[in-house]
Amino acid sequence: MNNSGSGDPRKNKKKNSGPDFPFGGPRLPDFKPFKGWKFSIVYILILVVGMSLFNYVFLNRVNPTIDFSEFKNKIVSGEIKRVELTDSYFTGYTTLQRREPLPTPPLRNPYAAPSDAVYRTVPINDPEIIKLMDEKGIAYYAVSREGSTILNIIFSWVLPIAFFFFIWRFLMKRLGNMGGNVLSVGQNRAVIVAEGDIVTRFSDVAGVDEAKEELVEVVDFLKTPKKYTDIGGKIPKGVLLVGPPGTGKTLLARAVAGEAGVAFFRMSGADFVEMFVGVGAARVRDLFKQARDKAPCIIFIDELDAIGKSRINNIAGGNDEREQTLNQLLVEMDGFDATSGLIILAATNRPDVLDPALLRPGRFDRQVLVDRPDLKGREAILRIHSSAVKLGSQVDLAAVARSTSGFVGADLANIVNEAALLAVRGGRQLVAQKDFEEAIEKTVAGLQKKNRIISPHERRIVAFHETGHALVAAFTPGSDPVQKISIVPRGFGALGYTLQMPVEDRYLMTQDELLGKIDVLLGGRAAEELVFEKISTGAANDLTKATDIARKMITDYGMSSRFRNVALTQRGAGILGPQAPEPMFHREYSEATQQYIDEEIAHIVERQYAVVKDTLGRNRNVLNRVAGLLLEKESLDEKEFKELLEQG
Repeated sequence: MNNSGSGDPRKNKKKNSGPDFPFGGPRLPDFKPFKGWKFSIVYILILVVGMSLFNYVFLNRVNPTIDFSEFKNKIVSGEIKRVELTDSYFTGYTTLQRREPLPTPPLRNPYAAPSDAVYRTVPINDPEIIKLMDEKGIAYYAVSREGSTILNIIFSWVLPIAFFFFIWRFLMKRLGNMGGNVLSVGQNRAVIVAEGDIVTRFSDVAGVDEAKEELVEVVDFLKTPKKYTDIGGKIPKGVLLVGPPGTGKTLLARAVAGEAGVAFFRMSGADFVEMFVGVGAARVRDLFKQARDKAPCIIFIDELDAIGKSRINNIAGGNDEREQTLNQLLVEMDGFDATSGLIILAATNRPDVLDPALLRPGRFDRQVLVDRPDLKGREAILRIHSSAVKLGSQVDLAAVARSTSGFVGADLANIVNEAALLAVRGGRQLVAQKDFEEAIEKTVAGLQKKNRIISPHERRIVAFHETGHALVAAFTPGSDPVQKISIVPRGFGALGYTLQMPVEDRYLMTQDELLGKIDVLLGGRAAEELVFEKISTGAANDLTKATDIARKMITDYGMSSRFRNVALTQRGAGILGPQAPEPMFHREYSEATQQYIDEEIAHIVERQYAVVKDTLGRNRNVLNRVAGLLLEKESLDEKEFKELLEQG
């Protein structure tokens, strides 16, 4: 029984019917003859070769011309029997037979002559030539060349001009992508987002509550400016978002535009500067002109330090493209009224290099710090990014937040994504807690390299090295607890790692805690020397970090015996310093003081190294037990490590 076209008519609806075909019927495919076609310079070369061959084959089959007097002599001698007259040439043939052309010759060359044509000459206004041909009985006739003239114009003018125009457009497009399109140098390259197109809201931003509170006033002013103008207040002209990379400065700017519901101009500082002098200033003028036409709106300049660097240490002089761009930006920021509804947001992670004129009141009046999130903020960020991820019931985002101290929003978003990818790789439908743990280790220590072949002797060295770090951390008061020990190679050069995670966020450290950090870093080298009576290169990174901590204790923190409470740091603006030029670091103490610093660093490291060796020597049995189990299992978690410590 054939059921096609029968039964319930509701089941027989045509799948191809739609709004474009209200009566059903098949939908014709879109006619896109060049879909998927990519331009290549090879096509241009083929076109050039083809035109050259066409010109060589069809346009060069022309008999050479002779002098007009010689042409007349051949008529007199009777050699020429028939003459074809055109506006351009007189063509003489040696036979009287005339070959009629086809009714519509395809691409017939207007200057091509039959095979019996032997003489051509350029006509001269000589009325005697007609009389001469009549006297000699020469058959002559005129030929119209209108169609040939059109082909001549096409091949001689239209095609070459079109070809060079195509090449010019191709080169300009390439130069425009590199920032060198000379025809658009004065046009700004801002990405304009229309009102209502921005879906980002403050609810999509977490971990920067203080920064959001500062920006609420900007949103409120753009929505209800009368409330501020009635009392005589003025909203800040510019708001500078300052913070480390990845903390959400650009996201905050988009949230402000989304909450305010106004047009949003987004542009990078590097887009202003070009190789041509004056381009940046012209683009600044064009940007502010468009923004005034669309007010109220928000201008967001990302990476402001690209054009806003201080002019104090400018060695190149005043006629610099970057400096002219900065000057124009300063003028434009002074040139608009704060009540016009035009707000400038900018972001930078280098406020110490900005020009003081940018940071004065009246330009960027308010500086908003977008810092690294705390424990509560990290948990909120993780919840936002994991809202679209299928999580298992055992996932504890609070524990993940505790394990990611110092991470910024971009790092946390990457961890959530890596955990989801690891779950898919493991064939699981839900993301588990171990996926987050592996994602954190991958971010901190690098990718696992299980296929790297390490000799048994080197594996023992690595095992005791990492065990030394872990034991010293366990026996040092105030040290961060050990979460995992592994001898699986990771990253570029790490043959193993000891993962410590702080219990809480720390903003201050005592002198004893700094010395404890040095102890933990020296634990690996001390364990190697204690067990193998030799040292290896595996502690290079540990020694660098330990030396840096000791140097900062002396130079920055004033924790030395001779220069107690004295800062010996190199002069320069801090990351959040006030109006300051670009840092020019230089030393402000003598060579004798530098020698003391070097000797004191060596003394601190040597003293703490002796303490670490003594600690490991008193716990040699625990060191051997932990290293042996580590060689067997390749990694130990926090629970297994604590059980080994309790055994004594």
